[in-house]
Amino acid sequence: MKPLERMQLSLTGLSVGDALGERFFGLVEELNERIQQRQVPPRRWCYSDDTEMALSIVETLWRYGRIDPDALAAAFAERFNPSRGYGEGAQQLLIRLQWGADWRTEASEMFGGTGSYGNGAAMRVAPLGAYFAHDLDAVRENAILSAQPTHAHPEGIAGAIAVAVAAAIAYRVGEGELMSGEQFLQQVVENIPESETRSGIRQAIDIPSDRSPPVVAQQLGSGYKISAQDTVPFALWCAAHHLEDYQEAFWATISGLGDMDTNCAIVGGIVALSARQKGVPTPWIQAREPLPDNFSSIFAGESY
Repeated sequence: MKPLERMQLSLTGLSVGDALGERFFGLVEELNERIQQRQVPPRRWCYSDDTEMALSIVETLWRYGRIDPDALAAAFAERFNPSRGYGEGAQQLLIRLQWGADWRTEASEMFGGTGSYGNGAAMRVAPLGAYFAHDLDAVRENAILSAQPTHAHPEGIAGAIAVAVAAAIAYRVGEGELMSGEQFLQQVVENIPESETRSGIRQAIDIPSDRSPPVVAQQLGSGYKISAQDTVPFALWCAAHHLEDYQEAFWATISGLGDMDTNCAIVGGIVALSARQKGVPTPWIQAREPLPDNFSSIFAGESY
């Protein structure tokens, strides 16, 4: 499978997970019943900022074959649409970038000068891992570059690396490489820097696959804090133990509640690469809001 094909597959999984996950926000009592009964909401499912920012990553890789952070920051700003559900910090940053501010200064000054450790860099990066799936050094390098325009904090960057690496490994599983969920998570841990996010993933290795996802979410966090360290470990645990089936991965992830669209975007972008025959259901793709027309040209390898 060629890099653009891999990237398309991951983007499909990410965007469907995002759009469908977004439809499950509501009262907890009703939500749990809908999840238990696996009630898929009626179409049409609009995607959120998770997919919107992933589109910019895909476009940048298509144009340059690598992540150019200046070009990516410009793409983020150009594509910014506040109706997509961006967080307050991201909105403020992207508006300043639209006014011509330098992302290097703006990203590092966020949150009192600590930079953002939110889950935004992680939620959008799986297609990058797919693109560079055969070169983990390139995965790590480009994941860092993809995070920097918005996430200067080491945790935000670690989350991006973890998800990108997980996507690359998932593609190898889809190609026939055999590994357990524990082995999958261990490989991710070996490829990311020391951080709270890494510690959370290491903790996830020891959580058995038959544990209830809501219980695991309580242990690891499921994005209620909107941070990388509170989101990525649970998402990767769900992916690791459902690599063979996209639908099962989705239902496990959504049952952890929390930041549901982001959790499902992360898991969807990973598991679409490994599940293949049990990948994203066609009716789900048809129910998701169509991606912009020019992406048909991108995935056909054309210019536009």
